Amino acid sequence: KHTILAQNLQTKELQTDHYDKLVMATGSITAIPAIPGVENPKVMLCKTCEQAQQLYEAAKHAHHIAIVGGGYSGVELAEGYVKSGHTVTLFQRGPHLINEYLDPQISEKIEDLLTTKGIQVRTNAQVTAFSDTADNRLRVATADSEEIFDMAVICPGVIPQSELLAGQVNRTKQGAIVTDRYMGTSNPDIFAAGDVTEINFNPTKEHAYMPLVSHAIRQGALAGINIFDKRLGAIGTQATTGMLIFDQTVACAGLTLTAAKAANFDAQAAFYEGNYRPDFMPTTAKVMIELVYDQQTRKVLGGQLMSAHEVSQSANTLSVVIHNGNTIDELAFMDMLFSPNFDEPFNYLNLVAQAAVDQEHGYRRNN
Repeated sequence: KHTILAQNLQTKELQTDHYDKLVMATGSITAIPAIPGVENPKVMLCKTCEQAQQLYEAAKHAHHIAIVGGGYSGVELAEGYVKSGHTVTLFQRGPHLINEYLDPQISEKIEDLLTTKGIQVRTNAQVTAFSDTADNRLRVATADSEEIFDMAVICPGVIPQSELLAGQVNRTKQGAIVTDRYMGTSNPDIFAAGDVTEINFNPTKEHAYMPLVSHAIRQGALAGINIFDKRLGAIGTQATTGMLIFDQTVACAGLTLTAAKAANFDAQAAFYEGNYRPDFMPTTAKVMIELVYDQQTRKVLGGQLMSAHEVSQSANTLSVVIHNGNTIDELAFMDMLFSPNFDEPFNYLNLVAQAAVDQEHGYRRNN
């Protein structure tokens, strides 16, 4: 009917409005895990700005903090609390941290880094219950242990907040609104953008739910551009992400080796570790890179970098390489600037691709 029913939360007054075109940008909500005792007030969530303020205030009266979830948010929160003088234990259900974006080799380097900074990392540790102690502290139980803390923070996943359009537009089983490349839905007058939607993941050429700020900003802009005239289509994503953790840059794009094999690619990974610029410079730093590629097509599928040097823009370069379907042979000789201030005559992305070519017994003929 092209109407919206809304409520003023201060006056409780209901109001009906009308629209010609509607953009749904309702985002996501926290997927609260079904753990007994999760409603305990000493168990807090980490997603919104308001929750961040609550965590800040609660931590003033806490010393030993448990963090449940070893993704980006959990790892960065652990760093923040250690830097503010807290004792931190990080629980991760699986065997590796940030396993959605990183393969074990770099993930284990991050775990080592956290450990050297005093963070207790518990992998393969699924939290099974929260409960109060007699002295009003918090007991955190896993399948094989119990520990006592002052508070716990859950860094859970999110799910799309799309219930307002249930039964009115096409949605996935997970509830994400299905859009075309112009951000239009199955209703010609309704568009959607951000965490409430799916996105096209270029490495697998499939749609996936990937709630990232970078996606949401682009999708919102596209919805605005296309709402009256579908003129600019989305070009998909490589899910390029990064973080700064204890002065180490971690950045990645595309598929991990684990995900590539799960997607039925004949995938392999090559590794490079070396200084980002020549030894004769006053300072330099090690760069570690994993490059994931398809052994049949030789196309680059993904990459992960870690260094005290700022390598985030190299992940952006890998994103373009993946988007364009470049091969390891092409990346090995791709034109990149050289200055001893910045890199070696062959950039470290060239060098990891050359390692991949060596692994595949030389260059493939292209003439």
